Amino acid sequence: MARADDHRTVTMRSSPLPPPRCVVVVLLLLLPLPLPLLSLLSAINVASAATAAAPLKFGINYGQIANNLPHPAQVSGLLQSLNVNRVKLYDADPAVLTAFAGTGVEFIVGNEDLFNLTDARKARAWVAQHVQPFLPGTRITCITVGNEVLSGKDTAAMQSLLPAMQAVYQAVVALGLAGQVNVSTAHSVNILASSYPPSSGAFREELAEYIQPILNFHAEVGSPFLINAYPFFAYKASPGTVSLPYVLFEPNAGVVDPNTNLTYDNMLYAQIDAVYAAMKAMGHTDLTVRISETGWPSKGDDDEVGATVANAAAYNGNLMKRIAMGQGTPLKPRVPVDVFVFALFNEDMKPGPTSERNYGLFYPNGTQVYNLGFDGAAFSPSSPTYSSSSKLPAITFQMAVVVLLAGFFL
Repeated sequence: MARADDHRTVTMRSSPLPPPRCVVVVLLLLLPLPLPLLSLLSAINVASAATAAAPLKFGINYGQIANNLPHPAQVSGLLQSLNVNRVKLYDADPAVLTAFAGTGVEFIVGNEDLFNLTDARKARAWVAQHVQPFLPGTRITCITVGNEVLSGKDTAAMQSLLPAMQAVYQAVVALGLAGQVNVSTAHSVNILASSYPPSSGAFREELAEYIQPILNFHAEVGSPFLINAYPFFAYKASPGTVSLPYVLFEPNAGVVDPNTNLTYDNMLYAQIDAVYAAMKAMGHTDLTVRISETGWPSKGDDDEVGATVANAAAYNGNLMKRIAMGQGTPLKPRVPVDVFVFALFNEDMKPGPTSERNYGLFYPNGTQVYNLGFDGAAFSPSSPTYSSSSKLPAITFQMAVVVLLAGFFL
């Protein structure tokens, strides 16, 4: 479990509304409309006449370890309403990739079958079957090979990780996709031996033999270094010593790095800069760190301190405000933080503690998990015939999403 002083975390990711139109209009007329909400309303396609809003500068993880999720066509409509333009999958689900064709949404797809991917022929066959046919209709921009492999205990998987990444990249090149698709892998932040102060960030010594050549690979092919970081775990492990405002991006005195005199007012940015410091210690200042997962659970077991709706809304809402500002970290102020929030839906079949099943921004029926003032009816998750061109569901759902976004930006 994480120590409070170095912010290490342990993650368990594998992956990872239509009331009558008149009712929605009346509700909106009755609600006081702050300026951010008015600006969002003007950007959404209500009555098929508005100008599209600029995409929000964050991605979202679309996990599917559940038996009650809506059809991908419904999810496509939801994300277009949210103006989210980047999605990360843990596989390459053809139903999802087909549903998003022509939307412009960028996808990261994944494959965790490391041992087969080390075979060049099998790697090429997988890319040819699961990636190439969907391009360019669906924008697939990255393939992740494995997930948090180096934080596990499977040494055979660790040894296979880089060869699998190389084989997949070679397949991408051979199929003429190198200009569109890059190759990476996602790591847990607990591959760091320490992360506090951020300038002392260093990778675990026993992982150096794996990480150094992976960093060299990223530099050679120009792909980002992906990190899954959850300040929730540090707070859960030591709520008496870890400041809740510090992990929730709320006002606090901050923490000064004595080696750089840089001040950090939140843990996530400190973790990102610790990764930069760890890479620098291995001779790499030429790579970009991206957060492939971060989030906060809205519910947990009795011993999961901090797993509440209020904290989840604060963490994700405050983070999205920062992302919308194009803010960088103290060490890299000119490099906007790049984040994929975990996750789109609560996933009822995930193993582990209760928190693992409660990271979603939405329930599977399409209603938002956080109470932001809109009590809309749920859409049917079982209907595969939903289309974003179906005017009534699209319009009313957009209204719900406006209120969700307003909560994030207010």
